[in-house]
Amino acid sequence: MHPQVVLTLRLVDFDRRGFRTDRPAARAVLERAAASFITGYNLAVQSPNRERLHCDLQDFDAEHRGFAYEGAGMHAAIADLSRPRSPRAVTGLAAGPGQDYSYLIHVGAGWPLSLLRQPRVPRMPSTALLRWLAVDGAAFGAVFFGGQRVLRRISAGKPGPLWRTRVTGAGRALWFQQSADATGIARLIGEQNPAAAAELWAGIGLACAYAGPSDAAGRAALRDAAGQHVGWLRQGVIFASAARARARVVPSHTRDACRDLVGIDVEQAARWADDACSDLLHRADVAAYDLWRDRLIQRAAEPPTPGRVELAVADPDAGAWDVA
Repeated sequence: MHPQVVLTLRLVDFDRRGFRTDRPAARAVLERAAASFITGYNLAVQSPNRERLHCDLQDFDAEHRGFAYEGAGMHAAIADLSRPRSPRAVTGLAAGPGQDYSYLIHVGAGWPLSLLRQPRVPRMPSTALLRWLAVDGAAFGAVFFGGQRVLRRISAGKPGPLWRTRVTGAGRALWFQQSADATGIARLIGEQNPAAAAELWAGIGLACAYAGPSDAAGRAALRDAAGQHVGWLRQGVIFASAARARARVVPSHTRDACRDLVGIDVEQAARWADDACSDLLHRADVAAYDLWRDRLIQRAAEPPTPGRVELAVADPDAGAWDVA
C-alpha cells in the first residue's frame, strides 16, 4: 500500500465484511468508529504537513477522534516503512496534540504488520512499553479483514506473551464482527482454542469500553459469559478507560462499562493503569507488557472497598501514555 493512496469507506461496510447486520443500532455505532479510522487515514494522506493534520484531527468530533488518530497512525507507520533510514512519522504524530492519543497511534501503527505483511514493528516513540500495542493492532486488522478463519489461526498459535497480545487484538475485532452481541461473542470464543479464551475476553472488554455500544443488560451478559475470565474482561476495560481519560474525552458508555464491569470510575482505572506500569515504561520487551496486563488483571480481581471510591484524577501529564 502506497502512503498516498486514499481508502474507501466500503472497506469497513459490515455487509461487505460479512459481519452481523441483524443489530442495526450497534452496527451503526461500530461502523461509524471504523469509518472514523478510514477518515483519519485519508486526512493523513491529504494533509500537506503534520501541523495541518493535527488541526484536521482536532476538528474531528471528540468521541471519534481517537479512531481518526489510529487511522493516521497507520498512515504514519506506512510512511516510516517506506523511509527506513529516517522513520520519523509515527514519532511526529505522537508529539504535541497527538500525545493525548498515543495509545491509539501505537495501535494504528501496527496495522501495516498485517495488511502489508511486514515482519517488523515500525519505529515507535520513546515510551518503549507501548510498542507492543502495535502487535495488538496488527491482529485486530488481520481478523477484521480476514474474518473467522484468521481468528481461528491466531487463537491456535503457540502460547506466550507475544501470542497473548495478538489474541487480545483478535478479540477486539470479534466485538465488531458480532456487532457487540454477548451471545454471539461467547459462542465464537467457545469455538476457539480454550487457551485463547482469556485474552479474547480482554479484547472484548477493551472494545466494549472504548467503542461501545452497550447497555446495562448487555454488560451483565458479557460479565456472565466471561465467567472465570472476567478478570481479563476487566483488564481490557481498564485499558480503554485509561486511553479515554488520557484524551479527556470520556463517553458515557466508557463510564458505564468501567462502573458496571470493574466497579470503579474511569479516573481510578487510569490511576491503576499508570501505577501498574510505573516501573516498566523503559522496558521494550514483550514480557514487561505482559506483566503490566497481569498486574491489572490481579488488581481488578480485588473487590472494591464498600463506600470508598478513589476520585483523584490521573495526572494527564505523566504515566504510560506519555511519548515525549
